[in-house]
Amino acid sequence: MIQLIWSLLGVLAGVAIAVQAPINAQLARGLGMPVAAAAGSFSAGAVVLAAVTFVLARMQGITLDFRAPAPWLFFAGGCLGAIYVTCTVILVSRIGAASLMALAIAGQLIAGMLMDRFAVFGLAGRELTAGRIAGAALLVLGAALVSFA
Repeated sequence: MIQLIWSLLGVLAGVAIAVQAPINAQLARGLGMPVAAAAGSFSAGAVVLAAVTFVLARMQGITLDFRAPAPWLFFAGGCLGAIYVTCTVILVSRIGAASLMALAIAGQLIAGMLMDRFAVFGLAGRELTAGRIAGAALLVLGAALVSFA
C-alpha cells in the first residue's frame, strides 16, 4: 500500500511539472522575458517552501543548520533548477508540452542511469544491464515518436 502511495506521489510530481511549464510560459509572455518568468516562479516557490519548512521544523522540533551542507550544494541545486525552469519556459510553446515532457524524461533517465552507474553524490552504484539499457532505449524511442512523428 505504501508503495502505491509513493508511486501516486511520483505521478503527481510529473503532473505538476507538466502543468508548470505552460503556466510559466504564459507568465513569460506577460512579462516579455522567459528568464524573468523563471525568476518569478522560483521566488514564489522559495517563499512557499520557506514557510512550509518553518512550520514543519517547528512541528517536529527540528533546528536546521544551514551551515552544515557544503555551500556549493545550494548553488548547484539552484542553478540546475533555474536551467530546467528556464528551458521549459522557452521550449513548451515551441515544441509543445508532450514533446517537452517526453524529452525531459528521456534526459532524466539517461542522466539517472549514468549517476547510478558511477555512484555519484553518494548514490548506491547500479550496473548498466542489458534490461536497463533496453528500457532507456525504448523511452528515448518513445520520446522521439512523441516529438517527431
